[in-house]
Amino acid sequence: MSLVINKNFDEEKNVWDVTLKGEVDIYTANKLKETLIDMVSEKPQDILIDASSLEYIDSTGLGVLIGALKRLKQHDKDIYIRETKINVRKIFNITGLDKIFKLEG
Repeated sequence: MSLVINKNFDEEKNVWDVTLKGEVDIYTANKLKETLIDMVSEKPQDILIDASSLEYIDSTGLGVLIGALKRLKQHDKDIYIRETKINVRKIFNITGLDKIFKLEG
């Protein structure tokens, strides 16, 4: 499976809106990493990730999210992850990352 990333900067709310569709794994994580680095470099603002169409994320993908969060924290910003499927939320819970990322919905 592949990964589709849609991103848009919401000027009104001053946040990045990102939609992930597919899987974030060792094969697709680099695409996500490059996208997030570009976003944070361009405008270091909060990132709101819609994960309703994210089918799977592995440890490589989690590492990418952690790296992006570290960059954002330098600017006192955060990553919010919304609408995760049960299997994806379970991975965040098992790894304890549900306490680091803001999981909503």
